[in-house]
Amino acid sequence: MKVIYPGTFDPVTAGHIDIIRRAAGIFEELEVAVVNTSSKSMIFSTEKRMELVRRAIQEEKIQGVVSVSSFNGLLIDYMNEKDYLLFIRGLRANSDFEYEFQMQLMNRRLAPEITGIYMMPSEHNMYLSSTVVKEVAKFGGCLDTLVTPSVKEALKNYYRRN
Repeated sequence: MKVIYPGTFDPVTAGHIDIIRRAAGIFEELEVAVVNTSSKSMIFSTEKRMELVRRAIQEEKIQGVVSVSSFNGLLIDYMNEKDYLLFIRGLRANSDFEYEFQMQLMNRRLAPEITGIYMMPSEHNMYLSSTVVKEVAKFGGCLDTLVTPSVKEALKNYYRRN
């Protein structure tokens, strides 16, 4: 069975990699789909985020059939176009649950054949978010356990210039 893991991945974190690794071990095919446009404020372009996801997968030596793509618009439209019935999302806290619950209900209303599976990250990644990682990077904090080396370098370069 194939599955899609959508997100902004701005940047991809150790928590995302945790979910990717576990999903790649469960499903025959995993597509990491980078959202092109979002209400979130992005620091990296879609192309850069896709590159960083690819590099992180290589650096972490994730096994399995994992591809990286991008999409615009509604997830369910993209999933219908690509013939996916299942997506995965990570859940860290109650706030994630509330948001994902609302999104799942809306997705179900718009496309009842599509469903989501929710995975909790490993305990040591429960607090981790792209927002937290960007804040740590902005103020020069240690990123070693939060992101892969290529993401760390990209963040340092970004905040050096901005």
